[in-house]
Amino acid sequence: MAKKKILIMSASIGTGHTQAARAIEEQLKSLSEECDVEHVDFLSNDVLSIDNIVKETYIKILDLFPMLYDLMYYSSQGYKKGMVVKTLIAWGLKRRMLRFLAEKQPDLLIFTHPFPAGAAALLKRQHRLNIPIVGVITDFAIHQLWVYPQMDMYCVAASQIKDLLMQQRIRPERIVVSGIPVRAAFQGTRWHWDQAHQQDKNVLIMGGGLGMGSIKESLTMLDHIDSIDSFTVVTGYNADLYDQLCQMQKYFRHPVNVYGYTNHISELMVQSSLLVTKPGALTCTEAASLQVPMVLFSPIPGQEEENATYMQQKGCARWVKDQDDLVVAVAELMTHPDELCTMSRAGLACHRDGARIIANRTLQLLYPQRATADVPNQQCSNASV
Repeated sequence: MAKKKILIMSASIGTGHTQAARAIEEQLKSLSEECDVEHVDFLSNDVLSIDNIVKETYIKILDLFPMLYDLMYYSSQGYKKGMVVKTLIAWGLKRRMLRFLAEKQPDLLIFTHPFPAGAAALLKRQHRLNIPIVGVITDFAIHQLWVYPQMDMYCVAASQIKDLLMQQRIRPERIVVSGIPVRAAFQGTRWHWDQAHQQDKNVLIMGGGLGMGSIKESLTMLDHIDSIDSFTVVTGYNADLYDQLCQMQKYFRHPVNVYGYTNHISELMVQSSLLVTKPGALTCTEAASLQVPMVLFSPIPGQEEENATYMQQKGCARWVKDQDDLVVAVAELMTHPDELCTMSRAGLACHRDGARIIANRTLQLLYPQRATADVPNQQCSNASV
């Protein structure tokens, strides 16, 4: 019998969508040998392609003109305006989706970004696609760009997202409160205050995979705090920031280790005494999985503000609104390990085994005649892009 094909589509606008897709891919590969799993970036990296131009423009707006993004985000949240925006995006990407479907011939589609989800939903509405489609929402907020009645299943971060989707007339049986999927690397060693943290009070500063946010300015201000022993900074794919910080290292009062994009984030998180980061939902969920205390700063307007609110309400993070407050919060926490430990314990309430839940429910959708437990617990032989 031919293997069934699961195609996971992310979009390389930030790295959170991609990392979530990889976590689902990793989990699906561990659950069944009866499927082929492939993960692709839906957006082209061809410099001259329309979708790459859209992607690069979107990233520049996020980085350089966050208030413009704020206006775009909230102005497209209403039902009518949101419908116009997502219809335009879906029609613009429909032809690309058709090419993927013809080439890959999947039996089920999983999306971790709303752009390809919208294109697939449009094709379903036109009766040109008749396979199950699954949307994985990787924020603690919901945007109109994610809302499509054609979606066979939604996997969401928390129960309030399910409630919001139900208000948009999405049927409750189609919504799974799975949590945000994280890779197996973030399911291992947990953070705890020990002798190593006491001897080297290290602050890890991150700005997501794109190295966004006021990292350089925040590091310069935090460098004046005497209770900190060292810094680790991850600049992601932001090569200019990496070069700037490397050149500035000798001028800082404290030792500063600078990394570009790295696959060792889990180790760096556990080794740090405190994580200071832009509140991308995936980064926050990864840290919560490891029970790393967080201070959140410089959110992208819209969904990252919702992420920061959620994490702060759960007690595993503090959200600071400006750099003066950032200095005060970090200085206080670094002299009160008991507060760091309280935040660490609260991290357990922010995490579910999202990748496993999504993988199991996906297999139920793909094999509706049998229970998840009946799917062989063996390794798939798969392709990865």
